[in-house]
Amino acid sequence: MRNLKRPVIIVVGLIGVAGIILLLAVSLPRPKPQAGDKVELRMAPLSDLPADLRAAPPEVREAYRFALANPDLLQQFPCYCGCVNSGHTSNYACYVSGTNPDGSVALEYHAAY
Repeated sequence: MRNLKRPVIIVVGLIGVAGIILLLAVSLPRPKPQAGDKVELRMAPLSDLPADLRAAPPEVREAYRFALANPDLLQQFPCYCGCVNSGHTSNYACYVSGTNPDGSVALEYHAAY
């Protein structure tokens, strides 16, 4: 019985130390973003857009490029522009209507106008 106590005490002590380290790591202050900090966004290449969207205003081009590069993110947000009656289930649906038979993305032009 005496031989078992020592390993148990060591294991419990190690778990305690690991817990303290974890708590300290979680509670450390993180730097807050400041105005003017550079934020990098994933964007699809301009060449992924059809010619008519490449000629659209910069805000429209950037919105479509962002949507194409970040489908998982935009699918988490509901459609907020009133096009839910068009069957849009997320903000992503405002930009992409589905997949073409060749595997390419079918764009929804609703957000371009």
